[in-house]
Amino acid sequence: MIALYYEILFACSVLLAVIYVFLWHKHFDTTFTLVFTLIPIDCLGYVMYANAKNIEEAVLANKIIYIGGSFLPYFIMLSILNLCEIKISKWLIRGMFVCCMILYGSVLTIGYAPYFYKEISFTVQNGNPQLIRSYGIMHMLILIMIVICFTVSLAAIIFSYFKKNQVSRKIIYLLFLPDLLSMLSYFVGRRITNRFDCIPAAFIFAEIMYLLIAYRVSLYDISDTAIDTMVQNGETGFITFDSKLRYLGSNETAKAVMPELKELYVDRKIDRDNAAGNKLFSWLSSFIEDSRHHEFLYTVSAKADDSQTDDRIFRVEAGNLYGGKHRSGYMITMTDDTQNRKYIRLLDHYNEDLQRTVEEKTRHITEMHDNLIMSMAVMVESRDNSTGGHINRTSVCVRILIDEIRKSGELSLNEEFCKDIIKAAPMHDLGKIAVDDAVLRKPGRFTDEEFEKMKHHAAEGARVIHEILKKTDDDMFHIIAENVAHYHHERWDGSGYPDGLQGEAIPVEARIMAIADVYDALVSKRVYKDSMSFEKADSIILSGMGTQFDPQLEPYYRSARPRLEQYYESLKRTEES
Repeated sequence: MIALYYEILFACSVLLAVIYVFLWHKHFDTTFTLVFTLIPIDCLGYVMYANAKNIEEAVLANKIIYIGGSFLPYFIMLSILNLCEIKISKWLIRGMFVCCMILYGSVLTIGYAPYFYKEISFTVQNGNPQLIRSYGIMHMLILIMIVICFTVSLAAIIFSYFKKNQVSRKIIYLLFLPDLLSMLSYFVGRRITNRFDCIPAAFIFAEIMYLLIAYRVSLYDISDTAIDTMVQNGETGFITFDSKLRYLGSNETAKAVMPELKELYVDRKIDRDNAAGNKLFSWLSSFIEDSRHHEFLYTVSAKADDSQTDDRIFRVEAGNLYGGKHRSGYMITMTDDTQNRKYIRLLDHYNEDLQRTVEEKTRHITEMHDNLIMSMAVMVESRDNSTGGHINRTSVCVRILIDEIRKSGELSLNEEFCKDIIKAAPMHDLGKIAVDDAVLRKPGRFTDEEFEKMKHHAAEGARVIHEILKKTDDDMFHIIAENVAHYHHERWDGSGYPDGLQGEAIPVEARIMAIADVYDALVSKRVYKDSMSFEKADSIILSGMGTQFDPQLEPYYRSARPRLEQYYESLKRTEES
């Protein structure tokens, strides 16, 4: 009769494990699979024990039973911690597993050493085999390990119930019963009856509960259900509900769009007193009444700065939620549609005449903006008594170099890029606004300490330009202007400043600006030097190709040289007249 009891439990454990295999999904926790593997092994051990004919068979059966006794409480604890979303140290997890291995190792010494059982003998009473034993120290340790695992599991369940509203209450209830029953079967069941063991029955009950949990987990795992429904997109928010409009979960993107989702309780019907809940209910109700009403708009106001708001518009779609091929509830997706909606609004509200007016206004604002920038550059240059006219001259030099690059067609610089670098050239020394007058207006060469202070103008110029242009819609010009200011003193061999960039790590616009900047410095008169002849300046520029300047720009400089000399000759004639 006892043997039949264990055989029925073994058959049930195998059947439940088979059901789990058919229910299995790749997103299931590994500990689930281990639990469903170990319980049939444990029940098989009880069947073997009930049919043992001698001490050797009883000992072997006992060793198989203790596979479950040594490892099942540990894996049940891990599965509970994972389901309750409680993280513990990996080293602690590994340490406990090693302890379980050591404890089971002591089980394997039964019959050979007195660590687990000091003494054993075998008898048959009323047709039932009995392994009579006296316990060793390792048996006490395995009981302590079981108590620790069950205590930690119960503590995690209780903590989650009161503190974690994002953990399903149904799962908490389903976890609590088998954990408590398993613990009672270990320490109370054996006192109630000596004829049969309650532990395998408790494990069968745990398997049933875990099957229910596995089914619910397939719904609660938002990454699982979303992958089954559509390809997961990190920019798309997902919110899921079961068929009774009970909230199942949402991904982080959805919570960022609707922070009120964090106040909803998993497994509860949508709370219409909650701002998000009320909105979700209206969307789902419209979809359920008529599936054609599945698309909505949701506007989120976010502070762009202290004076204005920048609204984001999301396209919301309600649809059915699928677990595999079966419809299991509803899902709402949220996708940022701001740019598209702004475009549609523009088309809806402006006709051609108004559009032309807008373009004219924009052009006027752009011109004002450019004039302001040029005025700032001139103002900065007026502080520097050694470089008068430098920004105008370097701008012309850049234009001449760009013209030669365009003619060759070898460097693929598009038209917009070329216009932007010419427009940005006057801004390259804007950072000198932050240099102290004592240094900037010094009528002579700098000391080493003064030169170090002067070097700061490159990075400072990039910072100033960033602040000036951060609100502009022209992102390419913004980047080019920053790069020209920041890196026009970098050298091809990496010995320049402020960042010591080398080779093609230096933006091409800064490499072009560097040639124009140095050429003007050589052929122009400064307070601390006379102007240099074109031949000597040309020699210095060419000798710097490959060390100071990009050698790929040499042919364009050579072809630009006649125009550069012609330009500077015209300036001399103007000054003389």
